[in-house]
Order: sequence, then C-alpha cells, then structure tokens
Amino acid sequence: MNNKYNILVNVLDTLRNEAPEGHKRYHPLEIETEKINQARSRSYIHLFLKVKFGLLDFLEREEFLTDDPNDGGIDAYYIEKDTKTIFFIQSKFRITQKNFETKDIALEEILSMDIDRITDGDKESENGQQYNNKILNLMDKIIKIDDIGKYTYKAIILANLKEEIKPSQLKKLTGGFAGEVYNFDKCYQELLFPLITGTFYNVSELFISLNLSRKTSDEISYSVNTEYGTCDITVVFVPILEIAKIMYKYKNSILKFNPRSYLDLKGNTVNKAISDTVKKNKTNEFALFNNGITMLSDNTDINKKIGKKEQAQMIVVNPQIINGGQTAYTLSKLYEDTLKNGDQNDIFSNKEVILKIITFSQDDNMSEKKKRKLIEEVSKATNQQSPVVEADRRSNDEIQIDLQEKIYNTFGYFYERKKGEFGDGLYNKYIDRNKIIDRVQFLRICLAVKGDVSNARRAGETVLFKNDKFKQILTDSNKYKQYFFAYITIRNLSKIQGKFKDQENNRDGIINYGYSLRYGKYSVVSIVSQYFEENLDIDQYETKSNEIIEQILNNWVIFEEYIITEKHNSSYFRNIINPETEEVRRMLDYDGYYKGKTINKDILNYFKMVNK
Repeated sequence: MNNKYNILVNVLDTLRNEAPEGHKRYHPLEIETEKINQARSRSYIHLFLKVKFGLLDFLEREEFLTDDPNDGGIDAYYIEKDTKTIFFIQSKFRITQKNFETKDIALEEILSMDIDRITDGDKESENGQQYNNKILNLMDKIIKIDDIGKYTYKAIILANLKEEIKPSQLKKLTGGFAGEVYNFDKCYQELLFPLITGTFYNVSELFISLNLSRKTSDEISYSVNTEYGTCDITVVFVPILEIAKIMYKYKNSILKFNPRSYLDLKGNTVNKAISDTVKKNKTNEFALFNNGITMLSDNTDINKKIGKKEQAQMIVVNPQIINGGQTAYTLSKLYEDTLKNGDQNDIFSNKEVILKIITFSQDDNMSEKKKRKLIEEVSKATNQQSPVVEADRRSNDEIQIDLQEKIYNTFGYFYERKKGEFGDGLYNKYIDRNKIIDRVQFLRICLAVKGDVSNARRAGETVLFKNDKFKQILTDSNKYKQYFFAYITIRNLSKIQGKFKDQENNRDGIINYGYSLRYGKYSVVSIVSQYFEENLDIDQYETKSNEIIEQILNNWVIFEEYIITEKHNSSYFRNIINPETEEVRRMLDYDGYYKGKTINKDILNYFKMVNK
C-alpha cells in the first residue's frame, strides 16, 4: 500500500529520460537491469540537485556529478554562492524498497570521502591515484573563488546512517566537516514530496529591485500588535517585472500559505483584464487599477545605498505570497511569453504594483503554532473579496495540512487540499492521477464514516466546506487511517460497479446488489468503515475492505426489501392508484431515498439487527 518507493523509482526514471541521447549511460536497454540500476543511482543525485538547488536543466545538473573511478569518494558537489557553502555529496541508492528503507551506508564509504585532501589542493588520493577530471575541475573552481575564505564546506550523505551515529561522530567520519544525512524518510519528505507538489525550490532570501525615481517619499512602515504577537507592515511600489520573475521562478514554493496553487490560478477572466492592462497601456495605469500583492516575511530590509542612482534593493526573508496570486501568476505568464518569443521586456517598463509585506517580529519569539494561526487568519481575511471558493479558503487549515502529511507518510497517497497542487507531478508523469485523493470526495467519505450518509451524497462542495460544516466534519486528523480505509472502500465499490457497465439489463449490478452501487455507495462505506481495526496492517486494507463489502452487498437486496415496507419511507416508496383506470403503480424513488432524511437511521437500525 505504501508506494512512496515506487513513486521515487518512477521519478528517477523520468529524470534519467531527460538525458540527451548522447548520454548513453542513462538510456540502457530494458534487459540491462544492472545498468538501469546504475542510471537510477545517478538520477538519485539529480533529484537532490534539482530539489535543493533548483537546477532544472539536466545538463546543468550533470556537470556537478563526479561519480566515476578516482572520484575521491565524492559522487557530486555543488557550490552555492548565496550561502557561500560548498557541498560534497556521497550517495547510496538501493534497488529494493526494503533495502532503501532499512540498509545503512557502510562507515568506510563515508571515510573514503577525501574532502580534506581536495580542499587542501592535493590532486592525488592517499594511495597515489590522480583524481578524475571532474574532481580536478572542482578544485579549479574552488581556486577561482575570490572570497573563498568566507566559504564553508558541508558533506551530504544520501543514504541511511546508523541512528547511534551522532553529528559529532559524523564530523569525524567526514574529516572534520559538518554533515547532513538524507535517510529514506527525509528523502520522501524533503525531496520526493516537494518535487511532486512543485514546492521544491525554496527561496530563503528574495532580492527585489526598487525604482526611486518617481517616489516623493519613503516606503510606509507600520507596527501592529496582535493577540499572537507583533507584526511590521511595509508598503512599497515595486516594478511588475520583479513580481513576474519571482512567480515564474518559484511557483508553488512561494504560494505555500496561499489558498490557491500555481496551476489553479490559470483560466480566470480576471487574468485577461490584468494582462490587457499590462499589454495595452504604455503608461502606469496598472498601479491605479490593481489591488496589489500581500507577502509574508520573517525579516524585511530596504537598502537605498547600493551604488546605483535612484535604485534601491529590498531583501525579504522566507517570502510567501498570500494574496494577489492571480496578479503574480498573470505577470509570470506574460514574462514567460517574452522569454519564449525572444521579446524584450518593454511591456513591463515603468509599471509598478503595490506590495504589502507583513513581517513577523523576531523579538516576540512567536511560536510556530501561533504564527501559523495568524497566517491562516490573515490569508482568509485578505482573500475575502477574491473569487475564492470555500474549499480553497479551508485549504491551509491546520487539520488539512496534518491530514495531507499523515496520509502521504503512511500510505504514499496525495490528499489534494489545494486544487491543482499536484499539477507538476502529473504533468511530469511522476505520479498517476489515481494516487490523488479529491478533497470533496474525501469530505463525503468522512461524513459517511460519521454515519451521515444522507449529507455525504446530497451536500454540495460549497456546503461541505463552509466553515461551520467543515469543522463538524473534520474534527480529528488522528482518524486518518479509518478515513483512508473508507477511501479504499469507495474505490473498491467503483471497481465492482464497473464490472456491470456493459450489461444492458443489469447496469450497476441492480439485480445482484439493488441500488447500493448506483445511489448507495456512501451508505455501504458507512457500514464497512465501522469494521475498521486500528492495528490492521496497511497492506491488508484492500483485502479486508473487499471481504466486508462482499458480506454487506450480499445483504443489500434484503435491506432494500426492508426499507420499502417501513411507513416512514412512504414518501419514497408507495402505491399510486390511477383514479380513472384504478391501475396500481408502485413508486420507487431510490435516488431520493439515498439522500433523504430517513436513510441514516435505517442503516443504523437494520445492520444492528443483522449483526444481532
């Protein structure tokens, strides 16, 4: 059931297929199993470089791989200029899920990392073998760094390491250099999931250029006291080109607290109006017409002494756009079009937009829980006037974030709390759509588990996600296993229903199971979910669900014979007499019944009786 490793392998195959045909080691024949495993092993390093450093191009990443004979125990490296850190990477990919998740890297392999010799300028290993050309090229790059004295070195271990190995001991193994371990769990959490959601390139510091030529005064700054702590608000006009570049580069990574995902921002009539204002006007009407963008920050600084006349630079730490995503998205698409068409950025010239930055005070030591609560409230308030559906407004509620994390960690499935948030994963074929759990269906399932099958079938998306109703439905994320068991159950019911699709005289298996599959799936889910056992092995969910389904469905025709005789169901099932012909006709409204006011009690009473 937990298919994260299979998804990982699929991602690695997708990454290796990005290699040009000339890189034959990435394109072995299907029968060359050993070579395929070697290609996946190299692609594992590509995954790390892509997610952690935002290297989107295959050839750009390949340049940093050194994994060949005489590599000094270094499989790859990366020189990060922003943080002034040089990373040395040692990777060990395992070809089975069991080994990937349980087998540790040998300490001798970490000891073989010649970081100290390479950084000392030794061109040969301790046994006199000259390092390969890629390692020598790395050494040349280090020599050419003017301020190398400000750089630090860090070892990255892409493998499992014995838990008892402490950071101080790891430092000794790497020759005195700080190290960070990406074990299987950290790989799933910090490499695989961010790649699929398109949140993999996280920006820690954002540099925004400001034009002071038309400013008559400084930016507006204001301090606000809230029940959670103090926030500083900074309001400035920024060139729209800056916003366009930011959204184009970071996409979902800068929308984590926004109720909408990057791909969900497309296809809106608002976008055309924004786009037309930019393209059709050479003057700055945009600053008048647009409501602006709201961004969160952990720290905000503006430096007006940058050596450029009438220019300033604003630095935003850990930025997140929570309002104005539609504007930022549209600008990014316009910018993308100029890149594709080789156009100059003339349409962006002399146009600006209001940017409001909310900075959390570092002095208050605001807890993460309080910070998230404040972010949630600010996001909902600032998006109140926007055409955001109720489901989007709830997308960053703590319980949904918690459910998404637990379902992914335990089962390897993706609960879509934001519409379109897994678009990158689907587009790049990292995952199949059947691994994504629809949020509306999920809430219906949760209602069914609670025994409210009538609303599970009847209530629309807007009703389900209205704040009061939503809080009644999702009360405890710790029930996620039972919810997922119910999700497996409704999938199994759909599979059974599909077996009858070609039977003209028995569509939906009505002869076999009554109207359970056509109208009563949530009713069946409600009953089956009550047989869930918390200690059930996740690999048994499918089998256990099908076993109970079989027992329940075999009783369904009898259940429907029971309900049509009950007086309280007369509004759905009754005889109608034609006054002219005295012909008696039987009215059977199963559609109305299964979303009506009596179904909940009928199920409860009947199956209690059956169990007795």
